Amino acid sequence: MSAGQSLDEIYQSYVHDVYRYLLSLSRDTYLAEDLVQETFFRAYLHIEELHEENLKPWLFRVAHNTFIDHHRKNKRNIVKDKQFFQQIKGKASTEHEALQNLEIWEITNLLNNLSEKQRHAVLLTDFHDLSYQDAATIMKISISHFKVVLFRGRQALRGLKERKDQT
Repeated sequence: MSAGQSLDEIYQSYVHDVYRYLLSLSRDTYLAEDLVQETFFRAYLHIEELHEENLKPWLFRVAHNTFIDHHRKNKRNIVKDKQFFQQIKGKASTEHEALQNLEIWEITNLLNNLSEKQRHAVLLTDFHDLSYQDAATIMKISISHFKVVLFRGRQALRGLKERKDQT
């Protein structure tokens, strides 16, 4: 925990980022809310283990582990809601927001066609602005493997978008 930062300040600073990440993984608003609470509970229990590490990647790793634990417990496919990104509100004009929501909806549909690892890699780096190293650590893979997964995911997205644009 950084100097002078209380647990409440950490929660207020990162709750929206963690929620959006978990929502993008779970595609269920209620489940994402539950996982956010579980993530911050686990973070609270293990905050002493944080040694001058960047807090955001550490919280994302805790969130990822929380999601994986939940996924393993339930061992069932989660229904994919194609409009989960539309629930994320921004500070933009109505027209800009409508165009942005349409673009996000299209990208979401394309992301659903990627493998789970590729989707995670793209979400962590391109949507949540984490470094390759931080994202690889969260996914528990080597950075070189992460780069391959990310490259293939982006390549697959481009191919899907080109095919969609041609139709």
